[in-house]
Amino acid sequence: MMAESGMVQTVTLGGKRYVILPEADFRRLTGEPILPEPDKQGNYPAVESMRVLIARDLIRSRRLLGLTQAELACRAGIAAETLSRIEQGHRAPSLSTIEKVTRALEKAEGEVERPSARKRRRGGA
Repeated sequence: MMAESGMVQTVTLGGKRYVILPEADFRRLTGEPILPEPDKQGNYPAVESMRVLIARDLIRSRRLLGLTQAELACRAGIAAETLSRIEQGHRAPSLSTIEKVTRALEKAEGEVERPSARKRRRGGA
């Protein structure tokens, strides 16, 4: 069953209601930058698109680890404003910045305790 209201649609699947909305609206709600519009041939501008894709990946990785921008910036040894601009897709990070952020994310990931490891220590299955 689907109901439509303007550009937003609702659908019911398995008794649960879901909202379907344009991707640009979804990206705004999640705080993720939006890809630039493609040209007449359907090609996206390379540099701007890569900035957005890097930003989206970074935001998702950071959020999965439960880190704020300030925490990740501190762990990476970069300015919080620099990380903010990268996540907004306004700035292309340098290779050294990417390396610093990647190392910080990897270290944070290693610090995250996995539920199965906790069960083993407690003597559970």
